[in-house]
Amino acid sequence: MFKGFNLKYPEYEVFTPQTRMTFTVRTLTVQEEERLKGSLLSPMKVTDHLNKCIFENLVIKPDKITDFKSFLQNVTLKDRDALLYGIYHITYEDIRNYDIKCAECKKDYQVTIKASETFNLNQYPSDDILSKVIKIPLKTFDTVTVFLRQPTLYDESEAIKQLTGSMGYSLEILIETLIISKMTQDIEAIIEPVEITDRGSIIDAYRSLPAKDKRLIYDKYTEEFGKYNVELKMKSYCTHCGKDEVINIDLVENFFRMVYTSWW
Repeated sequence: MFKGFNLKYPEYEVFTPQTRMTFTVRTLTVQEEERLKGSLLSPMKVTDHLNKCIFENLVIKPDKITDFKSFLQNVTLKDRDALLYGIYHITYEDIRNYDIKCAECKKDYQVTIKASETFNLNQYPSDDILSKVIKIPLKTFDTVTVFLRQPTLYDESEAIKQLTGSMGYSLEILIETLIISKMTQDIEAIIEPVEITDRGSIIDAYRSLPAKDKRLIYDKYTEEFGKYNVELKMKSYCTHCGKDEVINIDLVENFFRMVYTSWW
């Protein structure tokens, strides 16, 4: 009966862009790949499986990360991208056969490049991002104020649990609105301002906003939180027309593509 090899898996040190923590991750095993493949059958389970996979692959972690719950509570969605990059880099190294549609001639072509050659880290300047809240008075409805924060993996997990199966709430709109902690409306005729904190109600209120205010919320979030992240950018040349362009690589999509096609 096989009792396991006596070996040390390849490891990679990761710095998180928003909470400024340091982790060491190891390569995926074949068994972990198989488990992730199973999660692809259910979009709502992908996030949970991905979080557990990353946590189980942590070799060294900060003292505050004592269990899976504390991991979820202290790691942001942008931090997860960095950890995922580390696991991707040490497991696969190359970004293989990545599909690109040329912006010039609109034809598809594929590229292969080392992941490390695309990586860029923009780190938040201090360690208080989880306590930071930004108030944005909307332009169209000046009585409405939106409160923005950087969501953690725990916020994401709880929102998915709460709204899974609810009619009209897609995973996309749920993730898009996680940056909103609450919304208020202050009208002079009303003594107490209206305060919206329920996740479903926040989504409904967000959907009722003019498109211009959606852009305002996104731009302010990017300025205060979202730009502190990891990016995978590469310069590519169309094999059909020779046009050069800078491509932003979707790390999560490519990670699962590599997991699913890892038999190559």
